[in-house]
Amino acid sequence: MSKDKKKVTFKWAFKEYIWPRKGMLGLGLVLILIQSASGMVAPYASRFLFDDIVPNKDMNGLWVLLAVVAASILIRSLTSFSLARLLSVQAQHMISQMRVQVQSKLMKLPIGFFDNHKSGALVSRVMTDVEGVRNLVGTGFVQLIGGALTSIASIVLLLQISPIMTVSVLVPILIFAVVMLKAFGYVRPIFRERGKINAEVQGSLTETLGGVRVIKAFNAEKQENANFEKGVDRLYQNVKKSLTATALIGSSSIFLIGLASTGIMGIGGYFMMGGTLSMGEFLSFTLLLGFMIAPIVQMGNIGSQLTEAMAGLDRTQELMNMKEEDDAEVRTAFLKEVNGDIEFHDVSFSYEESKEVLHNISFEAKPGSVTALVGSSGSGKSTIAGLVATFLNPESGKVTIDSIDLSTVNLSSFRQHLAVVLQDDFLFEGTIRDNILFPRPEATEQELKQAVKGAYVDEFTDRFEDGLDTIIGERGVKLSGGQRQRISISRAILANPKIIILDEATSNLDTESESYIQKSLNELMKNRTTFVIAHRLSTIRQADQILVIEEGKIAEQGTHDTLLKTKGRYHELHTYQSRI
Repeated sequence: MSKDKKKVTFKWAFKEYIWPRKGMLGLGLVLILIQSASGMVAPYASRFLFDDIVPNKDMNGLWVLLAVVAASILIRSLTSFSLARLLSVQAQHMISQMRVQVQSKLMKLPIGFFDNHKSGALVSRVMTDVEGVRNLVGTGFVQLIGGALTSIASIVLLLQISPIMTVSVLVPILIFAVVMLKAFGYVRPIFRERGKINAEVQGSLTETLGGVRVIKAFNAEKQENANFEKGVDRLYQNVKKSLTATALIGSSSIFLIGLASTGIMGIGGYFMMGGTLSMGEFLSFTLLLGFMIAPIVQMGNIGSQLTEAMAGLDRTQELMNMKEEDDAEVRTAFLKEVNGDIEFHDVSFSYEESKEVLHNISFEAKPGSVTALVGSSGSGKSTIAGLVATFLNPESGKVTIDSIDLSTVNLSSFRQHLAVVLQDDFLFEGTIRDNILFPRPEATEQELKQAVKGAYVDEFTDRFEDGLDTIIGERGVKLSGGQRQRISISRAILANPKIIILDEATSNLDTESESYIQKSLNELMKNRTTFVIAHRLSTIRQADQILVIEEGKIAEQGTHDTLLKTKGRYHELHTYQSRI
């Protein structure tokens, strides 16, 4: 990562997370300084104990010294508790807030983003990447500053005792500082890469668990285990690299500090034999030296943690800077009432450059009408539905709602009038009641019953012991395909939309269920602009218009009877299905 990128990330983190909490962090810094100062009392007092009180047998002085040391210990323990309570709790609160912010941001990103990222990897972005902020907002950042100030204070006291001994200690410590900075520069990209690998492994594992039935059905457990093992090994290799760097920091500190201690023993012994350094001063120097070195070693560990935190924040910043689908600067039109007049004006669309999926599509779906989209797989039917649902935006041309360009409409104000029923519609873990109430949790019991009856959900829930309160399992695995589809349609009925998109809505139904659903769909579609994607042409006979889509173009357009008479592509499809 470039130095400029590091600076940008740090500035962003400082502005977003550190500066708004300057008061709390300032108090934490004060507490750390008090804690460090109180900790120095005992080492500094040992000088007076050995050089003045003990030789003079001063009992009063001894009691005073003990009282002062005891008070300093009490202060240190109280500040230690306060510090942990203040900063650690605040850091966890910050993590919870960040998770909410990142999840909220994710929900504002366009559908295309989710199509290109595994759900497990996105879970890692929300749950894992923000964890490092505890070291930024919590004790880590404050301890880094507090440790530096403590070391400086210790150096001042050490210089008063023996300038030569102090300088002899500082030389190896400065060498250690250079080694530490070099190691952090090496390890930060490793931590950033670890976040990516961890997200990929978690994404793969989530996908495996979600498709466990397919894996078992095809006896592919070994294959999946091998793929997971490869991912875990990549993660291990990454961790091994970072451990090498941190081990280098640790071994350097041991060697250089040991070297400094050896030098002090020699120089201190020489001065004491020469009578220029007392036993008390040497002992005090040795104890105070610990207060200078400990924060420096601690800063090495904290620096490693902060490096990992910044790597996670790099990825979080990257996500938070992504463009949202509901751009407030562009989508300025708010819909209060919707008639449901949808019109395509010379619309073209492509998922990849130079590979158009739709070519200059133009048609109108009048309010309350039913428009059926038929054609071969991959012809562009679902893309048209995606444009109507505002999941996609035209590359050229425009889609309008009541003569207003959809690309300028606030998405929330439009989607509150929209309902979508997919071929494999998603049900949430919980009860049948929860899933039907999903679009309108505040709906009355009467409205819920009407939606249940409208989609004939009661036809099977009445046989369940818990009725609508039956737990359906993850993605509704405890229900049949037809039952899941009826719940999805019931959910759409309760939403009471003006525009409906039915993408193969009856494909998972048996003949009896389809009979039920066709009746409920006829009721659902009354006075609502409806788009129906169907391979089974028997479900769209009554459509106001049928668009035959082939290779991204409208090959034919008209009613069922009209298109049969033209004996074109629709006639071919109908004739083929009639033979089956």
